[in-house]
Amino acid sequence: MMDRRNSDAVPAEAHPLRDLTQAQFAALGGSAVAYIKPVTGALLSGMIHEAEFNAGEMYQLVMSADGTPLMVADTADAVTEWLGDKNLGLATLH
Repeated sequence: MMDRRNSDAVPAEAHPLRDLTQAQFAALGGSAVAYIKPVTGALLSGMIHEAEFNAGEMYQLVMSADGTPLMVADTADAVTEWLGDKNLGLATLH
């Protein structure tokens, strides 16, 4: 996935999306905005009880702005492929 951020434009501590509440983030676009977050299998096991995850492995979690999990993948390439035909705006989390 291409990262088009200009890290010199805005200092990281001043980024306006960094401190949004869940409700504020959802208000930005609801189901039209998603974010990708790397998470451990242990965290995913607590969130998604119907699936099994390797506790020590890292996964890519795609969630809508309202907090609904949309997709879990084991690679960033799989996320990129899945997002290819979706009409979603993306926000990155750090």
